[in-house]
Amino acid sequence: MSKKEDTTIRFSTLKPGKYTYHYALTDEFFDEWKNDEIQGGEVEIDVMMERMERMLMFDFRLAGKVTTQCDRCLGEIEVSIEGEEHLSARFSDTETTDDEEVVVLSESAVEIDLAQWLYEYVAVRIPLQHIHPEGECDPAVTRYITDEDEEKENTEIDPRWEALRNLK
Repeated sequence: MSKKEDTTIRFSTLKPGKYTYHYALTDEFFDEWKNDEIQGGEVEIDVMMERMERMLMFDFRLAGKVTTQCDRCLGEIEVSIEGEEHLSARFSDTETTDDEEVVVLSESAVEIDLAQWLYEYVAVRIPLQHIHPEGECDPAVTRYITDEDEEKENTEIDPRWEALRNLK
């Protein structure tokens, strides 16, 4: 699914009640966001929207995997993600909010595009550190990392600096 595909919900024609939507985010969707963090992925998102007279309530359930870059070897790594999010949309022409879980829509709004929230909910699920399991990193790159560590261990330290270490 691309970002430009139908992630827009036209709620103006809907009666109060609960509605469900399903989105399958693919590489094409993530490519359009121009972010180095997410290089691709396959994420399924189920959205349950409750239409009320003056408000829309959304519950998101995410599950899938994204491709990102290993922090150690810079190779591609797939990271599993899953979780739930909640979003509320209120109608008002005067009110504003700083709450990230609440969006204010104009009284005259007839639709809402969920693409930005879909992307953000996936992005915040990526762990801060993403590293291949031990032994799966690119050996050509890890060779340089281990050589550098060995050089540091083998380098003799100036005795003046060594004396500073003993001050702890």
